[in-house]
Order: sequence, then C-alpha cells, then structure tokens
Amino acid sequence: MSFVQNFPFFSIVIAMFSGILSSALNGKQARNVSVAAIVLTTCMSAAVLAFCLSTGESYTYMMGHFPAPWGNEIRAGVLEGLTALIFGVVMLLAVVGGMSHTFLDVEPEKLNLFYIMIDLMLSSLLALIYTNDLFTAYVFVEINTIAGCGLIMIRQKGRSFSAAIRYMIMSQLGSGLFLIGLTLLYDVTGHLLMSPAKESVAKIVAAGAYEIPMLVILAVISVGLAIKSGLYPFHSWIPDTYGFATPTASAILSGLVSKGYIFLLIKIFYRVLGVENVIASRLVNVLFLFGLAGMIMGSVHAILEQDTRRMIAYSSVAQIGYIYMGIGLGTEAGMIAAVFHMFSHSATKALLFISAVGLYEVSGEKKDYRSLRGAGYRNPLAGVGFAVGAFSMVGFPMLSGFISKLLFATSALQSPHKMPLTLIGLAVSTVLNAVYFLRLVITLYTKNPDGEKTGRFRIQSGMLKGAILCFILLNLVLGLCSQPIVRAIGDGLAMFG
Repeated sequence: MSFVQNFPFFSIVIAMFSGILSSALNGKQARNVSVAAIVLTTCMSAAVLAFCLSTGESYTYMMGHFPAPWGNEIRAGVLEGLTALIFGVVMLLAVVGGMSHTFLDVEPEKLNLFYIMIDLMLSSLLALIYTNDLFTAYVFVEINTIAGCGLIMIRQKGRSFSAAIRYMIMSQLGSGLFLIGLTLLYDVTGHLLMSPAKESVAKIVAAGAYEIPMLVILAVISVGLAIKSGLYPFHSWIPDTYGFATPTASAILSGLVSKGYIFLLIKIFYRVLGVENVIASRLVNVLFLFGLAGMIMGSVHAILEQDTRRMIAYSSVAQIGYIYMGIGLGTEAGMIAAVFHMFSHSATKALLFISAVGLYEVSGEKKDYRSLRGAGYRNPLAGVGFAVGAFSMVGFPMLSGFISKLLFATSALQSPHKMPLTLIGLAVSTVLNAVYFLRLVITLYTKNPDGEKTGRFRIQSGMLKGAILCFILLNLVLGLCSQPIVRAIGDGLAMFG
C-alpha cells in the first residue's frame, strides 16, 4: 500500500485531534492549530486526488484488523479527493477571511471553543466524504450537527440562540429519519458497510422481495438528508442560521455543511441502494419537483427581503433546489451537473458572505439596502468580490455559475419528459436571481445622496482582502477550467458505481 493511501484516515484523525488540542489552548493558539490542520488536510486531499487520477481506480482502507463485513472502512476515489480538496480550500479561505470579525464577535474566553467547532466540522465533513460505513456516517452527521449548532450560537446574542435552537430541532428531525432508514436497511440487508450492503440490496431487488420496505428506506433516508441540507420546503431554519452567525460560520454553513449531506446522499444512491434502483423507484421525480419549487420560491423570498444577510441566505434555498433538480433528472449528466453546482455554490456563497463583511464594515455595520448605497466605492475590493459572486449566481459567462446552468440545461436534453420543466425553471430562476442580486450590486455602486451619512469606516485586514482575491480566483478557475473538473466528476461517479 502506498503511503498516500493513508491520507484520508490521517486527515480525519488530525482534524479531530486538533479539536482536542485546542481545548487546552487560548484563542489565538487554537486559531493557529485550526488553520494548520485545515492546510495540512487540504494538502493531503490534493495528494489523494492526484494518486487516484494517476491510478484511475478507487481504493478502500481497512481501519483496525477486522475485515468486511465486521470492520470499518474508508474509501477514496477521484470524486472523494476532489470534493475534500475543494471543501478544504473553501473552509481555509472562510476561516482566514472572517478571522478579524471572529475576534470581534466572539468573547475572548470562548474563542478556543469556536475553533474547536471548526475542527469538529472539518473532521465530520472529511468523514462524510471518505467513510464507507453507514453507521460511521451517522455518527459524523451528529458531530456535524453539534458543531454547526455551536458555530451559530457562539455570538451569544438573542437571535443567534433562537437560530441555533431552530437549526437543532430541524437537524435532529432529519437525523432521526436518517437513523430510522439505516436501521431498516440493516434489518433487511444485515450490513452497514456500503459495498456488502449494495450486494445484498441487488439480491433483494433481483428476487423481488421487500419492495415496500426498500421504498420506505429510500424515502426516509432521502427526506432525512433533504431536511438537513435545506431542500424546500424544509428550509425555514436557513435564513436566521446563515444570517445571524459570524461571517466565517455563515460561509461554512452555507457553503459546505449542506453539501456534505448531499454528497452523502449521492454516495448512498450509488454505493448502497444502486442508482438504477433509485431511478426505478420514481423517487427522483419527487426530488426533481421539490428542487424546482426551491429554485423558484427561494428566489421569491430573497426578492422580498430587505436585510441583505437574509437575502443571501434565501438564495441558498434556491441553489440547493438546483442541486436536487439535477439529481432528480435521473441521468448521469444531471448528476454531474448537480455535483459541479455543489462545488460552484460552495465557492460562490462563501465569497458572497466574506465580501459582505467588508461592505458592512464601511456602512456602519448596517445590512439594509439603503445603508449599503455606495459601499462598492468605499470598499472597492469587497464590492468587486460581491459583484463577482452575484454575477456567478446569475450565470454570467466565465464564472462557475454559468457552467452550472449550462450543464443543467444540456443534461435536461437527455431527459425529454423533464426537459420543458427544467428549462422553464432555469429561465425563471435566472431572471429572479438577476432581480435580487443585480439590484444589490447596483445599490453598491449608487452614490449616496448629498448629506447622507455612510457610517464609520474601518481599515480591513490583509487576510480579508487576500481571502476575497482567492475566492474570486477560485470562481474563475471553476468557470474557465471546468472541463477537467467535469471529467473528474464523471470519472468519480463511475468509480462510485
């Protein structure tokens, strides 16, 4: 076994150990440990991706001395390595970009707790990406939920507490349904490792047995993870959760956490239940319709918002709808488009939240449209960063959002019965996206009336500026160099099967 093949396991352990170590450190030391852990695990993810691309195969890593079906396994392939790499880059830039605000928003004696939550979030996301065991996935789903709740309420303000409670209630509902689904699946198959479970499912389907239980398992698991990822109409927790957390927490929660659950759902479709069985069950049609509803209704709610934080948060509801719509197409092209949009939205939404910090800083920390007039002039880099993110969400050429919508449109052609609804949904959603995003961009570059106060000015940290520049670069890379990424996603999905 090559030494690189140990990296997925090392990454998860390093992230968890960093959280343990941070509990004994002060805030600044915990920050340094967290940043170092993110950098190290991201480099390991890049090495895993390079290794899998060079071999053209995936591999499993047995943990301990117990082989399948009793032991625990990690599985790494092209898609796992690519996802872990992009998630690591986004998390690093989110932590660095929001660092100055973290020190302002979090009490000094609780700062190390914030970075413990970051470490736990990193370890749980890596585990969801790499694990080949269903119960391990459930354990890290719960760790992810607890870490997310801690990140939301760390500001110690009233709205943060209520947002954390709402997040916890909805997340536990989703986790409970997911656990019920896993319990039923174990009862039917007798396995928790993904590969043996898939073999048992294939035999059950071939024999025509357990048709109703298998449909219930598929539905319960899908609904549970859909609730946790914020699919419409299970989205009510999103606006406050993303809108009232610290900038770093908002970027991570909106850009990464929901995508981790969707990635796990895709893994279960391919590696446990069999994607052909999922398509045959017609459940993808339900996901398709809810995805379309989310695309439209999320944008409608965003248009009605006056608080720009909640507007950005509601746009996430629409973008999650795009992903489920792609999955619901029930084709390989639709799945590739959905996975690419996961990456695109992760990078773009984090860019929007981090850039918004710079705009609020020069607007008296106010978030309404009126107060943000001219903020693009008062903070040019943050204005450009937000404009790039907004244009990407709308689907301007050369940016990652354009590639996502192009992939969705072309994949719709392979599903004739769903093509009209898909193209209409894309068109309507794009127009609505343009209404609220371009409205805010125009506001940022509309000069204030004479005599209107713009609020206090602050000199921004170099880390925030660097993070915005790197996010812009990442968005351009996803937009201009999309073909290798799309091919890698296709190869990774083929390895899933």
